[in-house]
Amino acid sequence: MSHLFAPLQIRDVRFRSRLAVSPMCQYSSEDGFANDWHLVHLGSRAVGGAAAVITEAAAVEARGRISPQDLGIWKDEHIEFLSRIARFVKAQGAVAGVQIAHAGRKASTKRPWEGGGTIGVDEGGWQPVAPSPMPFRAGDPPPAALSVMEIGCVMEAFTAAARRALAAGFELLEIHCAHGYLAHEFLSPLSNQRADEYGGSLENRMRFALEVTRAVRNAWPERLPLFVRVSATDWMSDGWTPDDSVVLARRLHGLGVDLVDCSSGGTDPAAQVAVAPGYQVPFAERIRREAGIMTGAVGLITTAQQAEGILAAGKADLVLLAREMLRDPYFALRAARQLGEKASVPAQYARAW
Repeated sequence: MSHLFAPLQIRDVRFRSRLAVSPMCQYSSEDGFANDWHLVHLGSRAVGGAAAVITEAAAVEARGRISPQDLGIWKDEHIEFLSRIARFVKAQGAVAGVQIAHAGRKASTKRPWEGGGTIGVDEGGWQPVAPSPMPFRAGDPPPAALSVMEIGCVMEAFTAAARRALAAGFELLEIHCAHGYLAHEFLSPLSNQRADEYGGSLENRMRFALEVTRAVRNAWPERLPLFVRVSATDWMSDGWTPDDSVVLARRLHGLGVDLVDCSSGGTDPAAQVAVAPGYQVPFAERIRREAGIMTGAVGLITTAQQAEGILAAGKADLVLLAREMLRDPYFALRAARQLGEKASVPAQYARAW
């Protein structure tokens, strides 16, 4: 059997392979509600043979959305349609996952195809919040610095989001601590200049992410997997580093996190990222080796052979694809054929395979 199509057991959940669909923002919601677009987008990847399908970042607060069109999980009314998605994904043999997130200072922006950029309060936007009143880009309005009491409220929002994810029927939960969003903003010295217990030392800067993780793990059943996505480096000499990520991963493992999903960047638009095929895989390999925790590899992984090689070399335990899954919802079925494995083809499509 190939490594890519070997089953993976995490707690009480069995993944039919090591190939998952990474969270990808669709910017297609209204008031945070999932809709038919999300059902078809996510459901088609489950039909396409992926082992796990993870929703885009679902905001734990309305002000935690990247754009007004982001998916949300901040109120009970969001559960109904999310549960329809989870049911369909599971019916196709895939694990249904949801990523919970808060955009922090990168909130209240236009969709990418509308040019991006901040949406002012007078234009229908809102006041972003962050660890420190430092904007992401020079010239943007500064975010409001969260008080310690407000930090506690955000943590409660993450916990409530986890409970809603469970009520919706998801079996996999991922906490978003990457890409320059709120949890990552606390971690990085580039965006965190606080002088209290949430800033300064590495221990203090990790406090928010660790406290959120502890609270979410307590709310999320012991039988179900918990992932955390991190940016393993800021790609800046004075920012968050791979060494820091190893320390964080060890602490997350101790709190009951099962897998660290290893991405990078997002804190500073001036970062020079060394983009190349598989460019983020070394982060997954190092964290796996030095922190003793399962890792997910991401970033310009585009072929079955490349994914197989990553797993065969022991560099990660799971491969998560984003853009390649946009290009080909049936990537997993094609990969199985290329690696000589039997594809998990739905009966309705069997005559084409």
